[in-house]
Amino acid sequence: MCMIQQGNKILLMNRPDAKGFPGYIAPGGKVDFPESIVNGAIREVREETGLIVKDIIYKGLEESCEPNTGLRYMVFNYLATSFEGELLEHPPEGELLWVDREEALKLPMQDWFKRRFPLFFEEGTFELSEVWDEETGRILDETIKHYPAGLSQGASWAD
Repeated sequence: MCMIQQGNKILLMNRPDAKGFPGYIAPGGKVDFPESIVNGAIREVREETGLIVKDIIYKGLEESCEPNTGLRYMVFNYLATSFEGELLEHPPEGELLWVDREEALKLPMQDWFKRRFPLFFEEGTFELSEVWDEETGRILDETIKHYPAGLSQGASWAD
């Protein structure tokens, strides 16, 4: 998933019910083997919006695990602050809308995206992990971590 920011505005798409995950969401999708995760994010943005993102920053990981089925679903999240190109006139995944960042959470969107939304704009990276039960729809366990930008005091890289 890649949030695109231009000044105080962000680009969201309004996904229709038929596409799954209805409501406003950032562009994203599946990674094609053998492309890298970041190249998959760049490609998905181009396919869904027509824009070619330039300055792209890794922001964090969200994963969901379902122990009864063994499913693990991982979303790598990026923030792009520059791009080239023009928006598609007929985007394939839903209507595109530039919206003020402060107004975005007033739009209809999935709860999981609403929870993740502010993390794109905080310094450093994040990690969200949840274990959920598909039958009941309940979250059984959750871990939320924030990592500051750069190395922590006293940490160093080994040669």
